[in-house]
Amino acid sequence: MSTIKDHPIIQEYINWNKFGALLGMDFTIPKKGEVIYTMKITEAMLATPFAAHGGSVAALLDATLGVACLSQVCEDMKVVATVNISIQYMSPAVLDDELTATASVLKAGNRILFVEGRVVNQNNKLVATASATMNAYPVLKISDRI
Repeated sequence: MSTIKDHPIIQEYINWNKFGALLGMDFTIPKKGEVIYTMKITEAMLATPFAAHGGSVAALLDATLGVACLSQVCEDMKVVATVNISIQYMSPAVLDDELTATASVLKAGNRILFVEGRVVNQNNKLVATASATMNAYPVLKISDRI
């Protein structure tokens, strides 16, 4: 295995995550517990003639925080689920914005992880920040393929 992204659990997450594919999300994992996610705002994501629906930004943040935690626990053959997420919207994301979300695990216990993240646009303008609590549990609870 050359990178954390090559881990079988991360690869299965990519296969399972149809919603992320629908929104055109993609990610890299620079190191364990950190992730960089990207997403372009398309017309289908707009809530007004110019601004994206907050749910599209929320989906990006939830995925970003989740994969940061997943990269932290995948070597222990665990997956994660969001227990709580708090999002603060700072600026609207608009049509054709190229969003970049980053997240880092702050603390990882045996089952509970704390993570923070942020989203900026292509001009490095802060769009949103978030913090979350994630639950880690054995991958065997959802799949025996790994």
